[in-house]
Amino acid sequence: MAKRIREKTEFRKENKDMRPKAVAKYIRMSPYKVRQVLDIIRGKSYTEAAAILEVTPRAAASVIKKVLDSAAANAEHNLSLNKDELTVASAFCDGGPTLKRMMPRARGSANRILKRTSHITIVLDSEGGLKDGTKG
Repeated sequence: MAKRIREKTEFRKENKDMRPKAVAKYIRMSPYKVRQVLDIIRGKSYTEAAAILEVTPRAAASVIKKVLDSAAANAEHNLSLNKDELTVASAFCDGGPTLKRMMPRARGSANRILKRTSHITIVLDSEGGLKDGTKG
């Protein structure tokens, strides 16, 4: 059994995605609203995506800009890539845990209020592929 676990570990290490990424978890914003902004920047270069987020008049834009900058900093620091050569390979938002609250209504009844949270992930890729010659 232990041998199989070691084989699985080796397989995961070999097939690990080496592209720089950043994740922001438990953001108190609806995933629907975040996805609308992520759809705008997906596939763009880093500089273009950052410029778009600067002028986008949505609350999610500032949070996504922080995640994008974090992913670019990870690329510079960990993989020695240049920010100007990065593109947004994938950007997605998953729903996090939902906070459930109650709102009192007439005649002793109550309505449920769902306060949604989001997990935002941005994966960058260099335009020419990674240094080892593979295309992430």
